[in-house]
Amino acid sequence: YRGKVHPKKFNLWLLLISILMLFTGLTSAYIVRKGDGNWFNFELPSVFLYSTLIILLSSLTMIYAFRSAKKDELNGVKIGLFLTLLLGIAFTISQYYGWLALKGEGLYFVNPKFGDKVSASFLIAIAGIHLVHILGGIIFLIVVFAKSLRSKIHKKNTLAIDMCNTYWHFIGLLWVYLYLFLYFAPGF
Repeated sequence: YRGKVHPKKFNLWLLLISILMLFTGLTSAYIVRKGDGNWFNFELPSVFLYSTLIILLSSLTMIYAFRSAKKDELNGVKIGLFLTLLLGIAFTISQYYGWLALKGEGLYFVNPKFGDKVSASFLIAIAGIHLVHILGGIIFLIVVFAKSLRSKIHKKNTLAIDMCNTYWHFIGLLWVYLYLFLYFAPGF
């Protein structure tokens, strides 16, 4: 596929464009619904900031793994992927604690009174749908990590780690966007 995009990479880009469209729609719906009134503003639990820091750190470990593959440093690939996997799991756990913090404030996905605190429903839906994509990334990481343990990721075979790298950074940057959007949304 010299000079051309590998079909698997092309499919990945189509997936990423679809995910981007989904979250563009969700954040647009958030803005439109907020404009209708009956909106409850609340602060994001601080644990979501920790989630953001974790996902940013995981991007660094993913970069390390990818660069190691391009240099044929197989141990670096394994270490980088393993650390990224651990940080992905830590992100998932931090999201769970964020939802617990929301619940502790009386904010639920479906609230007892119709229309009451619908802003929390948006936050939980957006974070939950993002988490599904993170779980997909964790599965992708596990598959690529397993390949690295069998020495199938090296400078002559980087397609899998390249695609995993692209997906992981996209999902990470998406979370940073979502966090900033939700953090500053009360001021819109």
